[in-house]
Amino acid sequence: MEAWTVSSENVLPRSRKARALLAILGLAKGAPVSRLRLAELLWSRRGEEQRRGSLRQALHELQEALAPAGLSLIEAKRESLRLRAEHLWIDAFAAATPPADTTGEGLLADLAGLDPAFDAWLAEQRRRLRAFTYSARQPAALGFAETATWPKPAEETTPPSEISDLGRLGHTARNGPPAPAQPRLRGARLGVAPLRVLGPATEPYLSAGMVEEITLSLARFRWVFVVDCGSLARAVELRGEEAAASEAGLDLILGGTVQRLGERVRFSLRLTDLRPPTGIAWTGRFERASDDLLTLQDEIAAEVVARIDQEILTIEAGRVGRHGNVHPSAYDLFLRAIPAIQRLERDSFMEAGERLRASTALEPDFAAAHAWQAYWGLLLIGQGWAEDKAAAAATAERDARRAVALDPLDAQAMTILGHVLAFVYHRPEEALSLHERALSLNPNLSMAWVFAGFAECYLGRHEEALRRLDRYAQLAPCHPHAFFFDAARSLPLLCLGRYEAAADVCRRSIALHDGLSYPYKPLIAALAYLGRTAEARSMWERLLTIEPDFGLAEAMRRFPLQRAQDRNLYEAGLRKAGLR
Repeated sequence: MEAWTVSSENVLPRSRKARALLAILGLAKGAPVSRLRLAELLWSRRGEEQRRGSLRQALHELQEALAPAGLSLIEAKRESLRLRAEHLWIDAFAAATPPADTTGEGLLADLAGLDPAFDAWLAEQRRRLRAFTYSARQPAALGFAETATWPKPAEETTPPSEISDLGRLGHTARNGPPAPAQPRLRGARLGVAPLRVLGPATEPYLSAGMVEEITLSLARFRWVFVVDCGSLARAVELRGEEAAASEAGLDLILGGTVQRLGERVRFSLRLTDLRPPTGIAWTGRFERASDDLLTLQDEIAAEVVARIDQEILTIEAGRVGRHGNVHPSAYDLFLRAIPAIQRLERDSFMEAGERLRASTALEPDFAAAHAWQAYWGLLLIGQGWAEDKAAAAATAERDARRAVALDPLDAQAMTILGHVLAFVYHRPEEALSLHERALSLNPNLSMAWVFAGFAECYLGRHEEALRRLDRYAQLAPCHPHAFFFDAARSLPLLCLGRYEAAADVCRRSIALHDGLSYPYKPLIAALAYLGRTAEARSMWERLLTIEPDFGLAEAMRRFPLQRAQDRNLYEAGLRKAGLR
């Protein structure tokens, strides 16, 4: 049995009795269950007073465990309890045609033997659930999620109903007819396996601590669904990594080794894609001094998750691109847009915008698609490709605000909204508060460090801007958007008068991708200050192939530098290069 919030936070109670209480209430489909009945099912061998006291204790534990979901999911009355099914997704009841010989014996197998009365109740539930078809790939689930929605047929016109999030009851069909579309959390299903300890001198707790820290850090990324590392570790210990991953329905698994080398500790990690064709998708080696183990775990976990988050997104986008379908889902359309945004070729970039609009039209509550649509709008404006700049700005802001409204805990949506305010509307102070909020939600989000650096630079705090950009570079030195994010350093360097360094940053960014217009602009100014006007003029000509109408007035209108001395320095550099 598993229980998760939409942000992949494990909310399964620790004790088996509290889990059983959750299962009974969940399988009641929202109907009230008397307290007397619950006490009899879970503590049949105890006296009445002991039963009631134990029930109160289990109820308290369950309420505490479910608190991160953000809703009051249990309706507690004097004589009965009810789980608010209107806020739940229960995929055990999502289909209605039984496979020929499904026994249902896997349902709540981890709770068998809890109490004779509960065992009898469980046998009856298994008999009843044989009438339902289950997904052959995903375990059956009892779920509550703030922003998940039921899928609906194309001809259906009613809006999707919101559900609030819970977890998974283990049952998998072995055969039977194909099941209809099932509600599911968007994103790859990922598990972090126990790390293999190399060498007798290595403390075993290094593995457990690192696995837990990586799992918790990955759970902050909203579109990745991360399974509980404790449950996975127990399954690996009992049945081996391959069988445990299969039972958990994992798409990807992160594993590896840990080894102490004198005063240092080395972690060697690998990310394996378990779907055919199975293969290693990413590897990384991290080594640190072992004098402060907590700091060591924090640092390495931060770097690991910042790097594999975008790696997973790229893997998912590649899979969808290779295996197209006639009727793509909103999630499929969203994934297909990602590579085109990264390529930044005008025709395919415009197609990416169409795909994102189609994605949000299919599922208006898809927060991540709205956030990426806003990011697409930022690049559209920055590239000078927007036919109506005011309309494009309004659309980007609307999409970003919609994403934040749909998922207030999505750090990426928050920081994208901040950059819309800073870059498009020249309001960096407001933006910075959003970036700070994003970093408090997910301190390992590279994009938030970059956009916070931009905001600091716009406000004239250039050294602080560089400090934030250094953190991005430490977390994700090979980010798919490095051609853009790396170039962010050029503007604070230019404003600090470090022209050679600014020019070097711009050249390296252009070498990564010569189709991004941004790095050409500070490069032109830096080259002019260095006296290389011919080279500056050459860069301007290359820029005009991307933005044909770029000139001095457009440059000064676009750049949101707030301090007069910074604006004057930038304008003077462009004038030295010959812009008029």
